[in-house]
Amino acid sequence: MPQNGTPAGSVQSLERAFDLLELLADTGGAQGLSQLSSSSGLPLTTIHRLMGTLVRLGYVRRGGSRRYVLGPRLIRLGEKASQLLGSWAKPHLAELVELTGETANLAMLEGGAVVYLAQVPGRHSMRMFTEPGRRVDPHCTAVGKAMLAQLPEDQVREILRRNGMPAKTAATITDPDLLAAHLGVIRRQGHAVDEGEQEVGVRCVAVAIPDAPTLAAISVSGPQARLGEDALRTIVPALQRVAADLAKDFSAEESAS
Repeated sequence: MPQNGTPAGSVQSLERAFDLLELLADTGGAQGLSQLSSSSGLPLTTIHRLMGTLVRLGYVRRGGSRRYVLGPRLIRLGEKASQLLGSWAKPHLAELVELTGETANLAMLEGGAVVYLAQVPGRHSMRMFTEPGRRVDPHCTAVGKAMLAQLPEDQVREILRRNGMPAKTAATITDPDLLAAHLGVIRRQGHAVDEGEQEVGVRCVAVAIPDAPTLAAISVSGPQARLGEDALRTIVPALQRVAADLAKDFSAEESAS
């Protein structure tokens, strides 16, 4: 390893630029120089130079109040990466449908919102449908709660403060303290359940993909009447097994890259 701690073969300025882009994404997409310096630990002069390059390339733009925001060139990259990830994960989702009979979904956390990347419909005539690319709040979905449970509490509360906690149904959790306690339960039991919190009559069960390079989760969804406690005893182990297989594939991709 070089003296600066950067792994051999790495380009430090490139690593730092991507770290800054991820910081912008994690904090809602807009930050000032001093905020970026405080979060990253980098000197202001270094951040100013890197952000200037990213602005010229279109990956960052200058917003109001001397803040930097994510730029439009990232949209094409993000859309293509999401499409590829969704296509790559579909065989795993199809296996989940085979094991459970219910609709299977893949989602990730992006800028504090849940983004659905892929879905394989279940075998029943009455089934759930979520269009890939749809964005929803994390506090009222099983995939969202499964991913929030992987984050430190202060980061969760910042996401909730920024996004709000609107009530989608009468069952939606709208109190941040109550949700924080609920996330503790999810961490201990290893899965999250949406009890009609996003849509009335729909139950969804989700697990986070362990050690994924970005926060992601898979879920099974269907009518509450069909996804009772007996069904969950089959669904949860199936979700955990498929999530572990996805994690192995993530690791294999990283090793090959």
